[in-house]
Amino acid sequence: MVKVAKLALEDGTILKGEAFGYETTKTGEVVFSTGMVGYVESLTDPSFKGQILMSTYPLEGNYGVKEEWYQSDKIQADGYIVREVCRNVSNFSSQKTLDDFLKEFEIPGISGIDTRHLTLKIREEGSMKGAISTEDISDEELLKLAREQPSIVDRDLVPLVSTDEIKIFNEDAEKKVALIDCGVKKNILNGFLNRDVGVILYPYDTDYKTILDYEPDGLMITSGPGNPERVVEVIDTMQKLANRLPICGICMGQQLIARSFGAKSYKMKFGHRGANQPVKDLETGKVVITSQNHGFTIDKESLDETDLVLTQVNLNDGTPEGLKHKELPLKTIQYHPEAGPGPNDTGFIFDEFIQMMDEY
Repeated sequence: MVKVAKLALEDGTILKGEAFGYETTKTGEVVFSTGMVGYVESLTDPSFKGQILMSTYPLEGNYGVKEEWYQSDKIQADGYIVREVCRNVSNFSSQKTLDDFLKEFEIPGISGIDTRHLTLKIREEGSMKGAISTEDISDEELLKLAREQPSIVDRDLVPLVSTDEIKIFNEDAEKKVALIDCGVKKNILNGFLNRDVGVILYPYDTDYKTILDYEPDGLMITSGPGNPERVVEVIDTMQKLANRLPICGICMGQQLIARSFGAKSYKMKFGHRGANQPVKDLETGKVVITSQNHGFTIDKESLDETDLVLTQVNLNDGTPEGLKHKELPLKTIQYHPEAGPGPNDTGFIFDEFIQMMDEY
């Protein structure tokens, strides 16, 4: 027997489909992500905390789920929307189905939705608050849940995904980098570990003195969910460490570093989420294809009042994709060089940052 699932949007839209995953009701911001593969990596990406994720690719689940692909220790998205879910896995290395994966982490899924239509709605009207349910709940009650939840602009999501203790990886490495964890992905850690660089992972609210006590050779601020304006602890730490270490920022890391120098950030209409975003380097003219996942960005005009220089832009909408400091060893990017899965055009970012640490 087919079980009905429902999705309510704050504009009054009610969509009905087929339930899969866990029997529950969840709320979040409804967003879409492009890419033909990568549902495991996306669902476990901490940057999707507080959001109901929709895949634009029409079939998900066909190659199953393998724990090796996780980007954190659990599903971080609060719901999953697909056009069609495949329940018959055709991959020898799969350990579980997509349906079982959602059940394991108590996340609801809805299939049978016209995801093309919903994607167009979000592109035209912007990301919306929503509620998804695989339980027996009235349309009115579900719509009320969607509308009455706080906006993602007003939620403190980084504390929900950051490590709660300092962790050290590859302790015997000659060189080590400090990572302020705003929602780190495992592939960011691997980006350094695979290059034989040790990693010290810090909770987002670690004070600057504690970071310096470990004598790192460089500092990276990681990606993460939500509004950078609310992560005041990291902004304060950045202001105290800006002239102490070589610094790099990825995604939210770019936004937090830029804000620490006085730039402004704002919420985008529907953000960049997917595996095919073109980015142009303004210094070399080179264009790369990138993986991205963010709903906030830096106000390009506000950079004029700072010591930061725009180095890369998104070719779709001109938003900032890279920054550097006029004098300090500091560079940031808005996209994901760890790209797993996705284009591998930008893995050199790790090599450039390690070189910066060598030269400092």
